[in-house]
Amino acid sequence: MEYHEIANIFPMMTDAEFEQLKDDIVLNGQLDPVVLYEGKILDGRNRWKVCTELGLVINYEQYQGDNPLSFVISKNLHRRHLDASQRAMIATDIKPMLEVEARKRQGTRTDLPDISAIVHESYGRSDSKAGNLFGVSGRYVASAEKIKREAPEYVEQIKSGDMTIREVERIIRRQDRIESTPVIPDGKFNVIYADPPWKYDFGFDIHGAADRHYHTMTIQELCDLPIPELTEDNAVLFMWVTSPKLFDAHKIITSWGFDYKTSFIWDKVKHVMGHYNSVRHEILLVCVKGSFPKQSDTLHDSVIEIERSDEHSEKPEYFRQLIETMYPLSKKIELFARKKVDGWITWGNEV
Repeated sequence: MEYHEIANIFPMMTDAEFEQLKDDIVLNGQLDPVVLYEGKILDGRNRWKVCTELGLVINYEQYQGDNPLSFVISKNLHRRHLDASQRAMIATDIKPMLEVEARKRQGTRTDLPDISAIVHESYGRSDSKAGNLFGVSGRYVASAEKIKREAPEYVEQIKSGDMTIREVERIIRRQDRIESTPVIPDGKFNVIYADPPWKYDFGFDIHGAADRHYHTMTIQELCDLPIPELTEDNAVLFMWVTSPKLFDAHKIITSWGFDYKTSFIWDKVKHVMGHYNSVRHEILLVCVKGSFPKQSDTLHDSVIEIERSDEHSEKPEYFRQLIETMYPLSKKIELFARKKVDGWITWGNEV
């Protein structure tokens, strides 16, 4: 039998849920009828499928009401364990149906209010009416509709519960950033300042889930950047690295043509949970290509205590000023920059 289009706004059961239903029907029989409307299954698709597979006689009944959409929504919301992303995506499907059903019902029964009429009258033609019906915000429904427009290939994965709206939004943002990555500028520089977007290989990211904030890069991707083409024969590299990536940094440094010399330690004051300790520091490596001594006599303390901000991966302005003090006469470029700064060439997809 065909499934009614209204029934299809809800996803079918997962394999595990289907097997549980089958076990229940084998044990207790078909407790609820399969409901038909316009010659198609309106409610009970999974029951019908189980009974068909088991070769059982199926108990049917005809839908007798005048609001099949509200009937299906009410039935499924009560018995299906759907997350907020699933409900929001389904809500996008029922928005036009609600309006059609409301128009059909004009001039028919008006003595008893139904779900679609209440939604139509109380919330108007907006994301809120569908969202309220499914227990999610109108903004979340709008996010689901945006995914439908911009990344329809993820719709079914959201409906099935394999992905959430927020996960898909992060993927879209990441793809947008990759596509918008600017071309590395021409010219040669003596001073390179870099805060690489490290990709972590942990099962979970203890360092603030970097992938949620920006496009991260693997060690090989960082090594393959054409940094040697940007640098003079004599140059200095200041590169931020976290403790878990400290040894990985050596491969990048050598690929870019530099040798490690020393480091500064940023004491962030605030702690971040780590695997083996509570981390409150980050390391700024100082690496040299050729011969490039400091251009000032000032000696800075190797440990700088500045309380970190709540902005993910944001570095204190102090360190850029420290570099300017050490090399006031050199041509400077900041890689993976987030803002333009006087006296610097900036490169990055978040500038």
